[in-house]
Amino acid sequence: MSTSISTTQTKGRSTRQKRAVWAVLSELEDFVSAQDLHRILSDRGEKVSLATVYRVLQAHQEEGLLDVLRPDDGEAIFRLCAGQEHHHHLVCRSCGLAVEFEAPDMETWVSKLAAENGFNEVRHTLEVYGLCQNCSAT
Repeated sequence: MSTSISTTQTKGRSTRQKRAVWAVLSELEDFVSAQDLHRILSDRGEKVSLATVYRVLQAHQEEGLLDVLRPDDGEAIFRLCAGQEHHHHLVCRSCGLAVEFEAPDMETWVSKLAAENGFNEVRHTLEVYGLCQNCSAT
């Protein structure tokens, strides 16, 4: 995956561990769990603790640099955001394929709902789970 965001654009100081995590995320097309990311780093000889991987992922998520999915098994998976605009995902329950989509009508509805109920600084996510065309065919 190619991204124009570098670790110098993220908040906080740029550490060796943060750069190592970012480098792996930059190479991956698919979502990855923190534990799988930690294993990849270890296999490459990077000395980054699992706790540090979780902290870096959390920081990048808070900065809006990562997409995060929470599949039925409960373990969050991460990947770099392909786009800078707010988006949602269609996710295959079988193979994990994730397709990004925008939903402007839903964004309008969420803003209206929040305003009607006195909420501000509203954030939301939407993941729609199903079976992709390939998995449906098998």
